[in-house]
Amino acid sequence: MEKVKETAEKIRTMEIRGAGRIAKAAAEAIRDYAAQLEVTSIEEFAARISEVSSYLISTRPTAVSLPNAVKLASRYSSENVEEARQEVIENANAFIEKADKALGRIGKIGSRRVMDGDVIMTHCNSHAALSIITTAFEDGKDISVISTESRPRCQGLLTIRHLNNFGIPTTLIVDSAVRYYMKDVDKVIVGADAIATNGALVNKIGTSQLALAAHEARKSFMVAAETFKFSPSTIVGNPIEIEERAIDEIVDPSILKELSHVQVRNPAFDFTPAEYIDMIVTDIGIIPPAMAYTVIKEHLGWEFGEL
Repeated sequence: MEKVKETAEKIRTMEIRGAGRIAKAAAEAIRDYAAQLEVTSIEEFAARISEVSSYLISTRPTAVSLPNAVKLASRYSSENVEEARQEVIENANAFIEKADKALGRIGKIGSRRVMDGDVIMTHCNSHAALSIITTAFEDGKDISVISTESRPRCQGLLTIRHLNNFGIPTTLIVDSAVRYYMKDVDKVIVGADAIATNGALVNKIGTSQLALAAHEARKSFMVAAETFKFSPSTIVGNPIEIEERAIDEIVDPSILKELSHVQVRNPAFDFTPAEYIDMIVTDIGIIPPAMAYTVIKEHLGWEFGEL
């Protein structure tokens, strides 16, 4: 359990960040926990796996990849402890392998929509979005990138370092300069923390302003998302919870002692309506937002009774 707690804390504090990386870390934690779990009854095995699953899921409420990964990794049908243990290990390993391959597929599929000479704007630090960009560059396309800082955690600094290592010409801008620079952009490519059944996108705070500015400027807005980032619970009406993080990411709390009429809010994500999204690039192909329901039902396999 100590290793699970260590992983959970790294997810909570964003030492492990990014929906895809969070999902893989959770699957690995479930796998390793099941492998060393010493129990004699299937009832105890089920209780302990359920406890660990709930603990991991509670760390980041918005990133739907986390509960999806935990659920897919922890599935088993056997009534025998050793067989159930092996099922969990195999399911977790299958999920991790699929997640690794998904990035490559997204990069290959999405890069075909990137044209020679394109200027691409991106936000936050999405491995799926970066896979499209770097694949296009490695295919010989002459592209450049405008990356936002992505405050308050400034994940954009990770993005520009990643792009710089590939030799891709990149410009870093403050988040509030998005509309100003949109005139210079050909495409916007962002990642996803969750996609609802109606095709709405939940992603790093500030994503919706990129989408709105792109829509106004008639620029293509692409979302890169593995299928495990689609949210099954939204089928039955459950909203996606927007995580609010600590105010000390924005301001020193001691300052507020002198400002009795001021409060600070720090939402980590926002919603982008489906009508502002031109396409979603997934590991099963490019889809319109309206196909989100189909992805959930056919590729995640959730039943209504499970939700």
